[in-house]
Amino acid sequence: MIAPGATLGLLGGGQLGRMFTVAARTLGYRVTVLDPDPMSPAAEFATGHLNTAYTHPVSLAELAQTCAAVTTEFENAPAEALLALAERTVVRPSGNAVAVAQDRSREKGFIAAHGLPVGPWADIRAESDFDAALAKVRLPAILKTARFGYDGKGQAAIASRADLGRVFAEWKRVPCVLEERLALELEVSVILARAADGSVEVFPVAENRHTRGILDLTIAPARIPAALAAEAKALATRLANALDYVGVLAVEMFVAGGKLLVNEIAPRPHNSGHYTIDACRTSQFEQQVRVLCGLPLGDPTLHTPAVMVNLLGDIWGAGEPRWEAVLRHPGAHLHLYGKREARPGRKMGHVTVCEPDAGRALEVALAIRRDLGVAESA
Repeated sequence: MIAPGATLGLLGGGQLGRMFTVAARTLGYRVTVLDPDPMSPAAEFATGHLNTAYTHPVSLAELAQTCAAVTTEFENAPAEALLALAERTVVRPSGNAVAVAQDRSREKGFIAAHGLPVGPWADIRAESDFDAALAKVRLPAILKTARFGYDGKGQAAIASRADLGRVFAEWKRVPCVLEERLALELEVSVILARAADGSVEVFPVAENRHTRGILDLTIAPARIPAALAAEAKALATRLANALDYVGVLAVEMFVAGGKLLVNEIAPRPHNSGHYTIDACRTSQFEQQVRVLCGLPLGDPTLHTPAVMVNLLGDIWGAGEPRWEAVLRHPGAHLHLYGKREARPGRKMGHVTVCEPDAGRALEVALAIRRDLGVAESA
């Protein structure tokens, strides 16, 4: 066990790192953030900030020497940096697990190889792959870059073979994955924590709505049958065990035809789990600290239904938003990430509404969205 008072290292300094750092500091740990952004949101709360590239050898050496354990807050942290750090200190999750999650092709292959349900997909590495891909994946479909896509980036709708050729060429023929566009009933996510001894604690299944590929709104617990929720938790646990994962893991799933399909995984806390800060006995970020330090896993039980609304930079278009529209609601909790520049599509904060009844929480959350000028989700 790594006791409070020790220094923890963090690759990445965005809002997920900020909330991890707050949880770690609350538990009595020091935190050193490695992030090239001099205005890193996480660094504002950290005790140290290495303001360099993630692969900078001197910074990695300092993390290894001064930190009792290291984690990451985003899946595109260089896996080689995590593997190098693991030779000298504790690293959770492992570089190998992160490497699977940061490549869609490896991720899809891993999910399928372990017998977990996944929608039709195919690798695209060259134009010569088109025929085989279109034999496996019916159009319309979605083309996604295998690496570095998030929040709707690196994705394009494909309605014809001509679309596929055009987009693939525009993207400079980088490795891609073609996924069949399914008739979805719902999108859900499962967040869990798995300890080094293999013990697992699973948060309630959350229901998610997206706009332009960005998470817009999360409802917890998800409005699905209990049997389907139990199956979603079981699938996520199987996946974590197959990865020999140690850390907090998010598994996004589709509900199509009444059945679950695994979409993708995130080797870190997840946007759809922000509600856990205000609505669960242990938040996903405290759980990340506990796993990293070998502490007993916390209780993820939901103590009140909750709805979370993302706040994107779009609502700053007419000036500073009217925060009184949020704070006049007694069940509303405002979280702002301290980012200096608001841009369209940029995640600037979130609001979580906690109410004894999920219907009432959704009603209040939608009222807050309207008051803040958040566009209706598609």
